[in-house]
Amino acid sequence: MICLGIESTAHTLGIGIVNEKGKVLANEKSNFTTEKGGIHPSKAAQHHVLMYQFVLDRALKTAKIKPKDIDIVAFAQGPGLGACLRVGAVAARSLASLLKVPLIGVNHCIAHIEIGKLTSGFKDPITLYVSGANTQILALASGRYRVFGETLDIGVGNFIDVIGRSMGMGFPAGPTIDKLAKKGKNYIELPYTIKGMDFAFSGIQTKINQLVQTGKHKTEDLCFSAQETVFAELTEATERAIAHINKNEILLTGGVAANSRLQEMLKIMSKERGVKFAVVPMALAGDNGAMIAWQGILEQKANYKMKDTAINQHWRTDDVDVTWL
Repeated sequence: MICLGIESTAHTLGIGIVNEKGKVLANEKSNFTTEKGGIHPSKAAQHHVLMYQFVLDRALKTAKIKPKDIDIVAFAQGPGLGACLRVGAVAARSLASLLKVPLIGVNHCIAHIEIGKLTSGFKDPITLYVSGANTQILALASGRYRVFGETLDIGVGNFIDVIGRSMGMGFPAGPTIDKLAKKGKNYIELPYTIKGMDFAFSGIQTKINQLVQTGKHKTEDLCFSAQETVFAELTEATERAIAHINKNEILLTGGVAANSRLQEMLKIMSKERGVKFAVVPMALAGDNGAMIAWQGILEQKANYKMKDTAINQHWRTDDVDVTWL
């Protein structure tokens, strides 16, 4: 069984090809980026339309298969930016119809979790899912991935991109901030908001924007201080979840999982707690088609039948019935 997955929730157009054993045959992508400013949904959608055929051809070539070898087509049905989601949905419907194969729309957030479980070998972890719009602490309970903690305002990835813009960085700003933070030496005190296992970043964002305007602090120190503060919040909340829930595995997944300092903090905490820790591989951390394809495989094996192919921009992780485990 071979599934082709299409990811188009935000700035990434990704096409992945995965077989029923979880082997990634191809994971090609094209990212919409800017030298200054953030992501514009309509421009990102135009990018996806323009790059679709190129990325599809490259994925098929990398996987060394023909379109007739595809058994399932999966696509990210939500959550995400409407204009971008529609590009992937239309492409998936057309391809599935042409090939006369099943079409499966999957939850983007769930796909991040399941690809992390596949690569780590974890069976029942507490997952810290960190991406642009989503930042959640999740664990399986009563047939769904329940949210034990989440952002009260903005996702950590969006926070990083916004402060990056205030410092004159392009999109995405995460890799640049991670690199500059390693050169920072002076910690600048910032707001620290955590309520139980929930957390907030907008106060930190506002404070950093104010500090940038003063011109009194080095960019390296601002990046260092921002990372130390928000990642400490995430680590503390995850530690509370471990203390609250009887599980012994922590999985870090999502685009911000690629950040070296967040990985380091969680690794130290996990070791002190005596629990296992794993990070999704770099190639599968950011948005990608392989995770969509793997989720399509899981749901096809569970005999999932697609009823509605309409996109769902606000499809929450805990709205999905987990029927494939």
